[in-house]
Amino acid sequence: MKEKMMTWLLEQEETIAASGDRHDREGTFPEETADMLKTAGYSALTVPEELGGLGMNLPDFLKLQQQLARADGASALCMGWHNGLLYHMREHDLWIDEQQQFLMREAVSGKLFNAVASERASGSPARGGMPETTAEQSENGWILNGHKAFASMAPALDYAAITADIEGDGPAQFLVPMKTAGITIQDTWDSVAMRGTASHDLRLENVELSRNAKIQLKSRTVQPVNGWLLHIPACYLGIAERAFRTAAKFSRSYSPNSLNGTISETAHVRAKLGEMELLLRQSEAVLYRAAEQYEAARFEDRKLVQPELSAAKYTVTNNGMRIVDLAMRIGGAGSLSEQSTLQRCYRDIRAGLHNPPMDDIVLDQLADEALKRWE
Repeated sequence: MKEKMMTWLLEQEETIAASGDRHDREGTFPEETADMLKTAGYSALTVPEELGGLGMNLPDFLKLQQQLARADGASALCMGWHNGLLYHMREHDLWIDEQQQFLMREAVSGKLFNAVASERASGSPARGGMPETTAEQSENGWILNGHKAFASMAPALDYAAITADIEGDGPAQFLVPMKTAGITIQDTWDSVAMRGTASHDLRLENVELSRNAKIQLKSRTVQPVNGWLLHIPACYLGIAERAFRTAAKFSRSYSPNSLNGTISETAHVRAKLGEMELLLRQSEAVLYRAAEQYEAARFEDRKLVQPELSAAKYTVTNNGMRIVDLAMRIGGAGSLSEQSTLQRCYRDIRAGLHNPPMDDIVLDQLADEALKRWE
């Protein structure tokens, strides 16, 4: 099934890339790409087979994400949130059966889902930010009020897991149909990177939900490990690979009249191409080794793989920035043109630094590992 989907993505790569570039220029969400992916079954990649999905394992899912990102990083990141969260739920059986199976079946039918936790005032939830969005019990269920930020693919979402504070009980998540009255998408996404993700703000004003909208988690003695977040480096690896391919193609075709051949024959360009190839191989080795270790580990042992997961994200995103930089050095001043693929890769690759886990958190985790090992 992975090979079939990869073949389909390869056949559609030019179409997806052209759509992604256009929406990047316009700052809009590539709805036609999302529709194509849903029709092809991409929204059900990680849904269990018994519920109608493809039941993709983590390494195969990441391979598809990398390939999709070569065409359009914004679409890949959005679908990564959706499929990654479903993989996480499936692997750890997080929600009560009724809620989890409902959402999985909706994904099979083409519905899109994401978690919306961030807020302007509280900062990143990964750093402990607490929600100011509130949830109050009502006669019929719950009422949500608040303001959420960075809701990726907001225009296309069918469901969102929205984090809100219940007075006296603390934060909880609510499964919210996005067409519920009181939800407004505010067009605030003015980022120069990943423009096509349409990660707008959400305003919630007296959003009435049923009693069963509160997400019920199954009790766990072991904290789940976020292997699903490897979809993030897989996406940025695909963006870096697109830059590499663009630069390599340019080097083979550009022949200034100062040379008898193309610039691919010059020593300094070959050195840059060689370094990019090395960085790409290193990134893939680290990413897929971490994914395979996570997939193979028993549930109770997955916490031991956390350093590998963190190191993979750090390595891939930072290597990716170096790859894009080298590609632009080969492309020269023309790579800064608005018509250049490389300038988009340059902008998009930077966004990886601000997706979790952040570099300082990763290095702190690895410092802990080093100190424990050498005690």
